[in-house]
Amino acid sequence: MKIQVTADLLDGLVLALLNREDYYGYALTQEMQKAISISESTMYPVLRRLKKDGYLTTYDQPFQGRNRRYYQITESGEQHLAKVYKMWTDYKRSLDQVFVPDKKRDATNANA
Repeated sequence: MKIQVTADLLDGLVLALLNREDYYGYALTQEMQKAISISESTMYPVLRRLKKDGYLTTYDQPFQGRNRRYYQITESGEQHLAKVYKMWTDYKRSLDQVFVPDKKRDATNANA
């Protein structure tokens, strides 16, 4: 069974990776696949939408006689990432109240 990833969470994951470093599309897809199951046919529309929304910019870099298109997070993208991350942590905390027994949750919250 696979848990569905919402568009907001997918955006956040893409932006989080690009906040670490710039990636070209294929390498970004490979990096995302370490966390979730995603295909290139799903990734590229997400990248186009994030670029259209002003969260990403692109630049081309020559590589072995061809150009690779690299994606780079913008300041607006960093702000959006912060919002998505807050939504994720709030959502995770609410789910943990159901999944994690009180003793473990209390110990986790005490250490936070």
